[in-house]
Amino acid sequence: MNAGWFALAAVGALVLGLSVAGALGPVIAPAEQRVFRAVNTLPEWLYFVLWLPMQLGNLVVGMVGGLLVAWAYGNAVMAAGVVAATAMKLVVERVVRHRMADHLAVRQRPGTSEPGAVLRGDVPASGPSFPSGHVILVAAICSVVAPVLAVWWWWLPAVLVLLVMVGRVYVAAHNPLDVTAGLGLGLLVGGLIAVFVR
Repeated sequence: MNAGWFALAAVGALVLGLSVAGALGPVIAPAEQRVFRAVNTLPEWLYFVLWLPMQLGNLVVGMVGGLLVAWAYGNAVMAAGVVAATAMKLVVERVVRHRMADHLAVRQRPGTSEPGAVLRGDVPASGPSFPSGHVILVAAICSVVAPVLAVWWWWLPAVLVLLVMVGRVYVAAHNPLDVTAGLGLGLLVGGLIAVFVR
């Protein structure tokens, strides 16, 4: 099964590479703006559906959630993997932001980079937003947890990651390529750690 988790990491690297390539332009591309608007203008009641899953992208909440799953399964290796994924999130996010420094003026929060963005909750209106740290964390921890889940439960972590991705664009915390880059980084980190989880 190790090959499967290496494959997940490879998919993550591909998604990250494509997201970075798309984010190198001098402006937010019109296609990305259209996707942003389509998600950001969804009905207001969705905020109450998406708020709770989005909390899993919070550093403390995400790590505690992963540790609770490890505790429920009595799996110390998984617990160590969750802590490692949380630490690696901080490292890879900083590395990518450093490498993208010349483009962060373009890759600003939607409150600055998307005309007419609807900001919800306490999201900041400005500041660099590439990649999404929330998505990195939830994708990495879900990848670490997945190896001990029965195969028919794998849909659950996938849905949680998707809800966080949609939620972060919906509340105008990120543009679409910010969250796909976060997904790529999370799958890359989580897939490599998942190789060691049983």
